[in-house]
Amino acid sequence: MPTLYGANASPFVRKVRVVLAEKGIAYEHDPVVPFGVSAEYKQISPLGRIPAFRDGDRTLADSSVICAYLERTHPSPALYPSDAYDYARALWFEEYGDGGMTPVIGPKIFFQRFINPRFFGKPTDEAVVSKAIDEELPPLFDYLERELGDREFMVGRSFTIGDIGLGTPLVNLRHAGVRVDPKRWPKLAAYVERIHGRPSFKSLIDEETAMYGLA
Repeated sequence: MPTLYGANASPFVRKVRVVLAEKGIAYEHDPVVPFGVSAEYKQISPLGRIPAFRDGDRTLADSSVICAYLERTHPSPALYPSDAYDYARALWFEEYGDGGMTPVIGPKIFFQRFINPRFFGKPTDEAVVSKAIDEELPPLFDYLERELGDREFMVGRSFTIGDIGLGTPLVNLRHAGVRVDPKRWPKLAAYVERIHGRPSFKSLIDEETAMYGLA
């Protein structure tokens, strides 16, 4: 049975777990935290980051790499579009979540409100949080509201890696007590509720909510 390494709170670990769930792949989960990782772990993930993945004698690191591998080894249901342009767009929205939203949501909101007080005994810097919510998130959400239009999914007519890449950092935002404002971004807010309502996402959200006492 394959093993996924990485703590639940990571949006990158969650991304892989959603893919595993969507494809019905059984796996073991080792919740490695990305602080002071062992030399043994660095043999799997040379940069010391999470997630990492072991499948027999094969090892991989980086969530996007792992998800692409899972798509090739377990092609059904397909999470990457067959159309060339839609395929590229799905990868773009995955990257928009990873490289666009996560750098704002992660260190500036989630870490400030959730990780620092719970695990490091540090107070929340609400000025940092407020700036991220008031100034940095809005243009990111404005773009998604425009791109989504009246579609159910962000790319084409089916759930893709693009939706997963966008949905997973928004779970961290939710854990920090922040939601997409339905008055300002009605289409995006409804989209997030749809994506997070899928069994693959909902089970993880419920698991994390119980684990961290957020209920």
